[in-house]
Amino acid sequence: MSFLRRILGGSSGSKPPAPGVSQAPATSAEADEYTRDRELARAEAERLSDDLIQRQLRYADRSWQPPAQGGSRRADDASGAPED
Repeated sequence: MSFLRRILGGSSGSKPPAPGVSQAPATSAEADEYTRDRELARAEAERLSDDLIQRQLRYADRSWQPPAQGGSRRADDASGAPED
């Protein structure tokens, strides 16, 4: 790891901030917004405390969709139909 830090220019003495953790807010407006965001995240975590719901949300983008059948033309579509 230290080899990669030296190549990429990272310092070995300090750790990077954890993902999802922001720095301390500088102004009172930022502090209020930061507090509100934390409360919203906490409420969302409590609402989704069920393991099944969390698993469904985590893997929702990987759900299987059946392949589309047929084309874009429909039976009542007049365009492209042979005329008698």
